Amino acid sequence: MSLLKNLTSRTPSPLAGWRILLLTAVLSTGLLACGDDSVKHPVNLGDPAPAFRTTDAAGAAASFPEDFAGKPLVIRFWADWCKYCESEMQAIEQVYQRHRQKGLRILAINTGQDAKTVTTYIQKIGVSYPALLDEQSNIARSYGVVGLPTTFFVDAGGVIRAKIVGEADEATFERHAVKLIQ
Repeated sequence: MSLLKNLTSRTPSPLAGWRILLLTAVLSTGLLACGDDSVKHPVNLGDPAPAFRTTDAAGAAASFPEDFAGKPLVIRFWADWCKYCESEMQAIEQVYQRHRQKGLRILAINTGQDAKTVTTYIQKIGVSYPALLDEQSNIARSYGVVGLPTTFFVDAGGVIRAKIVGEADEATFERHAVKLIQ
């Protein structure tokens, strides 16, 4: 039986109500998403990494690509409430210490939190790579981040070469980092 006939029937089937609800939800979601300019599509491998300007927790300015042109760069989105971020950020620190002399740069972009929260957390977990602020999550949106942690590996030309959504172990992170700096 067609959906239209089912909707106009005097004795609808027991599933008619669910079908109407499902159809309404699908159409509403599609229409809302089409009209929301703040929702960005995720960047893909081979895409140029979106440019951004921000500050670190101490207020020093940072701009991509200007400040990092010609350097391999890892851009990592995180927050202190992310249960996977702490151990992974500490593992990333180990990789950073092994490869920073070879040119590896890491930016830990905090999503949605203030400078005090970021500073306290970074000191607590003991990482030395820069932590940048994205208090309104504008940078995360420009990268299409939908979950934390999310990490992008950007080559010296500013092109995204790898992406990890969710937690990665030290070996996986190192494998991507080494490819980036070769």
